[in-house]
Amino acid sequence: MEPVFRALEIAAKTLVKTSGTTITYSGLDHIPPAGGAVIAINHTSYIDFLPAALAVHRRGRRMRFMIKAEMQQVRSVNFLIKHTKTIPVDRRAGAGAYAAAVEQLRAGEVIGVYPESTISRSFELKDFKSGAARMALEAQVPIVPLIVWGAQRIWTKDHPRTSLFRNKIPISVAVGPAVPPAGDVEQLGAALREEMSSVLDRVQRDYPHPAGAHWVPRRLGGSAPTLAEAKRLDEAELAERAARAGQQR
Repeated sequence: MEPVFRALEIAAKTLVKTSGTTITYSGLDHIPPAGGAVIAINHTSYIDFLPAALAVHRRGRRMRFMIKAEMQQVRSVNFLIKHTKTIPVDRRAGAGAYAAAVEQLRAGEVIGVYPESTISRSFELKDFKSGAARMALEAQVPIVPLIVWGAQRIWTKDHPRTSLFRNKIPISVAVGPAVPPAGDVEQLGAALREEMSSVLDRVQRDYPHPAGAHWVPRRLGGSAPTLAEAKRLDEAELAERAARAGQQR
């Protein structure tokens, strides 16, 4: 039953209803009704996880996430981690988290992964890390591409957060066909990226994009950074973070 997880599901649905947000779902039948699976989610917002988790919930499943280990220092978050099968990831030594994820996948769990690792400032798909493909191959489970679009209007990098209440911002969640765990890591990663790109393109074509809006990709007439510009911003952010860490030593 997992009472803590159940309480989170009720709270999430209440939040969505209270905010006036409409979440449109498509392709949910691509999520396996049973057995392990990696759910590969695009990353444009700090709240992508919420509509993604609700999509999996509508399929009668519960998605387990991987979260940075530092969040265990927050007492309330640590409580949730312990009671929802969330997997803490130490980015300096991620082997333990990887092994835990593979074990859960083999036990029939659904694991949510962001192949891009960090939020895409361009709202385009960034380069993928290999973790999702490696886990799927080792556990021999499919990877299911899942696209969340519109959440970047509520809360994303470099822009103030929109009120979570009565914002009435529509969000689209689309799931593509599962990619079977075949080939090597590079081949599976390429197949995943192709599927995610296809689903993302379809969702974007069906979603209104006002010219010049900061949350709209440049190629669609928005003012978001291009992929190249976003990469430079990411590199500058990493350099600044490293400098601050060096000063604290």
